[in-house]
Amino acid sequence: MHRFTIGVEEEYQIIDAETRDLVSHVSKIIEGGKTLLSENLKHEMHESVVEMETGICQNVKEAREELTNLRRHLVKVAHEQGLRVSGGGTHPFSHWKNNVITKDARYDKLVNDMGDVARSNLIFGLHVHIGIPDREEGIRIQNVMRYFLPHVYALSTNSPFWVGRLTGFKSYRQEVFAKFPRTGIPSYFSSVAEFDAYVNLMIKTGTIDNAKKIWWDLRVHPFYPTIEFRICDMPLTIDETVCMAAIMQCLVAKIYKMHQQNISFRSYRRLMISENKWRASKDGIHANLIDFGKETSVPYSDLLDELLLFIDDVVDELDCRQEVEYSREILKMGTGADRQLQVFNESGGDLKAVVDYMIFETEKNVI
Repeated sequence: MHRFTIGVEEEYQIIDAETRDLVSHVSKIIEGGKTLLSENLKHEMHESVVEMETGICQNVKEAREELTNLRRHLVKVAHEQGLRVSGGGTHPFSHWKNNVITKDARYDKLVNDMGDVARSNLIFGLHVHIGIPDREEGIRIQNVMRYFLPHVYALSTNSPFWVGRLTGFKSYRQEVFAKFPRTGIPSYFSSVAEFDAYVNLMIKTGTIDNAKKIWWDLRVHPFYPTIEFRICDMPLTIDETVCMAAIMQCLVAKIYKMHQQNISFRSYRRLMISENKWRASKDGIHANLIDFGKETSVPYSDLLDELLLFIDDVVDELDCRQEVEYSREILKMGTGADRQLQVFNESGGDLKAVVDYMIFETEKNVI
């Protein structure tokens, strides 16, 4: 089989150690970590966000080791600056209008083009790159993979609060990001040529200046030989991040294996898959998702069982059974959103207690 390499990008919240609010101190983090993390830390649009990325990992075990080491250094740097870092798709109470936009020509253009839609996009995601054999195969994989995006997304839901409000969603992050153009479940493309024609038309008409401004939940990357998953909220723990990455790697490998064996997978329309995404966004692993084959709604756990059975024949080849099976542990303990809400309820609605919990979970097993 093709070697399905893994690259992980995590977006962390930068939090004041006293107020538990977001603070625009990414420069302090990057300056403090330049000795050990200079190649791994990046600015994002808001200065209260720091992106940490791994190198190209050959397998899930390597990804776990690198993520653990990087997070350990990041947490240490933050503490030295009187700061904390945390996972989570949104901050429970910080308001986007109080967070500074990073000075950069790219972000200046986004704000000029989209105004408060861009300014309010104070969200934190997990992006995972899986290596693909070539772009043509990548498009074929993307077409099939769309069906499974809500299944993976539900496990990652981790943003139940927005600017101090209990939103009623397990992942409000996606509802914030939906205000951007060119987001959501990608359309079906019959070939790379059709996809490239779409991109070229967008560039020719001045809609975008390059394909990186296509922000779908899944995309064949415009510059790297990868398919990039962009749908997930930023998890709290490394175990959760690694679980998502393992499932994504297995899905890519399984779909590729099917194509090599001339086995097809039924294609579903974007509007149908988007219904399942909405349900996952609202209720996470407690949602009833649509089983399109049976034309009925079923508990999420049933579809997770089907997903795990679907990828079972590649799990051992990729040596990630333990990491994939951790998804069942997430079902038992709840997603990050479920656990945030439990702390919120048990603390009598104390959002600072929720932030404390998020920090604790982020630092767990790394300091």
